[in-house]
Amino acid sequence: MNLNATLMGQVIILIFAIGIAIISFYLGKRKTTTPILASVLGFISGFFPPLALIYLIALVLKKEIRELDNDHSRSNV
Repeated sequence: MNLNATLMGQVIILIFAIGIAIISFYLGKRKTTTPILASVLGFISGFFPPLALIYLIALVLKKEIRELDNDHSRSNV
């Protein structure tokens, strides 16, 4: 099978964008209220690798949201 360099580069960028989208989704679940939007933005930014890395750094540094359902620190019994 003969793959030229252009096709190989496009496949690598597509795999990179999908990987960034998956990582963005898992970070988005913990750090945003809209993980699907975080994943879509991660996928789009994945086509521009420096922008994707900046986006991931911003997600990592963002504070985690607190889920009200799992907040066991309050005792309302």
